[in-house]
Amino acid sequence: MPDLNAIFSADGLLARTIPDYRPRTQQLEMALSISQIIEKQEILVAEAGTGTGKTYAYLVPALLSGGKVIVSTGTKTLQDQLFQRDIPTMRAALKIPVTVALLKGRANYICHYHLERTLNSDQIHFANRAEVKYLHLIERYAGTSSHGDKSGLDKVPEQSSIWQYVTSTRENCLGSDCPHYKQCFVMEARKQALAADMIVVNHHLFFADVMLRDEGLSELLPACNTVIFDEAHQLPEVASLFFGESVSTGQIQVLVRDTDTEALLEARDFTPLSDATAAVEKAVLDLHLTITEKHARLSSTAAAQYSGFSEARQELQEKLTSLTGLLETQAVRSQGLQNCWARAQVILNRIRQWHEQSESPDSISWIETYSQSLQFNTTPLSVAEIFSKQLHASARAWIFTSATLSVKKDFSHYNRMMGLFDAKTASWDSPFDYPNQALLYAPAQLPDPNTPHYTESIVEAALPVIRASQGRAFILCTSLRNMQQIHDLLQASFQQEQLDFPLLLQGQETRSALLDQFRKLGNAVLVGSQSFWEGIDVRGRALSLVIIDRLPFASPDDPVLSARIEKITREGRNAFMEYQLPHAVISLKQGAGRLIRDESDRGVLMICDPRLVSKSYGKRIWQSLPPMKRTRDLEEVKCFLTAV
Repeated sequence: MPDLNAIFSADGLLARTIPDYRPRTQQLEMALSISQIIEKQEILVAEAGTGTGKTYAYLVPALLSGGKVIVSTGTKTLQDQLFQRDIPTMRAALKIPVTVALLKGRANYICHYHLERTLNSDQIHFANRAEVKYLHLIERYAGTSSHGDKSGLDKVPEQSSIWQYVTSTRENCLGSDCPHYKQCFVMEARKQALAADMIVVNHHLFFADVMLRDEGLSELLPACNTVIFDEAHQLPEVASLFFGESVSTGQIQVLVRDTDTEALLEARDFTPLSDATAAVEKAVLDLHLTITEKHARLSSTAAAQYSGFSEARQELQEKLTSLTGLLETQAVRSQGLQNCWARAQVILNRIRQWHEQSESPDSISWIETYSQSLQFNTTPLSVAEIFSKQLHASARAWIFTSATLSVKKDFSHYNRMMGLFDAKTASWDSPFDYPNQALLYAPAQLPDPNTPHYTESIVEAALPVIRASQGRAFILCTSLRNMQQIHDLLQASFQQEQLDFPLLLQGQETRSALLDQFRKLGNAVLVGSQSFWEGIDVRGRALSLVIIDRLPFASPDDPVLSARIEKITREGRNAFMEYQLPHAVISLKQGAGRLIRDESDRGVLMICDPRLVSKSYGKRIWQSLPPMKRTRDLEEVKCFLTAV
């Protein structure tokens, strides 16, 4: 391995070749640690504060290691940034001929088979003319693109419903039996990944493919020398999702749609099939009607309290059983019908298992309702043991890094959740001058968050601070309900006081469009929820104030959290100190991290929750935040913001 000091120093290779490169002592130290971990094939959990430059710190030793590397990121946006910008920059600076591949989930690639089926079908009714136009744009793109990644076709919105008709899912992919298998974009992406020295994936794909043994990373992992997880704080939640089982009524409706399409093409004479799919569709609708709340999460026990739910679930199961039996008789007619039969069996088994496992001590069966669908979930209460087995399946280096993994540099909460029992840990503080760049404000005399008029009190306390900052604020909320209420109250107050600050709300446009607007306006106030707590980078004066409505403790009504608390308590441990508090601290650190993004940034972090000061655990929380100067004095806040 080349001398890393000669690469990262002030007059080193990166400083000479990258115009905006800023050498950091923390970055060099982190790179040296990662280099040793790769060489010894060990496990490292590394927390690196904002501005450390952790991306370069892991890319340089990984690219120079000479082995095969998988880099997994938290989002597709970060995945694209690594592949299109960061890795090419590093590769050019280091002058090394490393091959790199980008691998996404199959839903990101156009499927020739489903595109052809959609173009030839007269049964699909599009919502509007735009969808028809998009379909023909996709057809042309599929004929000219070398990779088929839908991100390369920006004329078709990512949220457009047309994508579900022209991409495949794990369930409806025909695999090697597909007539377009040789031209398959997914297979081509996987072929390139197999040949590459470095593969960039995202966490969802990593767990979906490796843990469910699909045909992608399960082939790559045995030959891999190093796995790096960036934004690793997201892994416990993602791992829980993929180590468990889930099936949605949306999947059932897609199965019905595909069955009807295949039946019209290959089994038009067999009318019982269309009767069976209609019966399943009715059963799905009847199930939806039993629970009217949307965006609710309910344990199987709580769901069973709703009138008609258990009967509707049983009816759906019976109708799916009938459909599965009929599909079995017609499966020989086409590969498509055979695929529908296989999917029907999987869906049916998962709904049965959801019901049968509802009393398991190691998992929780629960449902989540959306505006158009309902999902059955079975989630393990701990992923530690399962993931630990993956870690030790064969010798390789594992690196977990993020700006938020510890509580006061204690990694025990994260390591316990992920089963990283023999991992080494390291922490590097941000190089930013937080005592001078940022002020932590905890307003006095706010009521307890559980009091009826708490939200009104937040807005009342926030208004003078927003006036002092001349807008330029994020208000981060812990729930969609709080977000909407705070937005409405602010809107009324702005009108009453004639404050000319543009007010933006999460959901009005896409996240990227809202951020572009926020940056351009320069004096806006953006009210957001979970989507804006992490992965957001607004530098400069446009963002000088971050307001957090309350400490981000997960709702105790959440069925998964409730079951985990019960399990920890049964084992004689303190669920609050061991699980709930560390989880809240890590989430709060993410939100607080939106404020200072550059050496020249200055701003105020306002945490409205009085428990930060009044509760004994409050000290543990603010001591986990960057070392900002602290105040409860509004006048001091105004003076600080006047100078920003």
